[in-house]
Amino acid sequence: MRRLTDQELDELSELAIESAENFIFSKVSKKEILDLDINVELQYNDVLDLNILVDLDLDELSSVNEKIIVEEAIDASLENIGKFLY
Repeated sequence: MRRLTDQELDELSELAIESAENFIFSKVSKKEILDLDINVELQYNDVLDLNILVDLDLDELSSVNEKIIVEEAIDASLENIGKFLY
């Protein structure tokens, strides 16, 4: 993997958040979302260490499975990060 600049690391963090958020909003009505918190932790020395944490709280009447949507949102973020890196 190529060496990343501080600006590129910031862009990666923003990309991860936006990707997860956009995925969730494409699958779940905003009216159903009570709380959404997305955190990205990046560490970069010789390798990139990336943690994406998504906390989603939906209205109790929502038929959406929170766990599945969160996992799919993280997968979408990782896919977009992979495209950015390679």
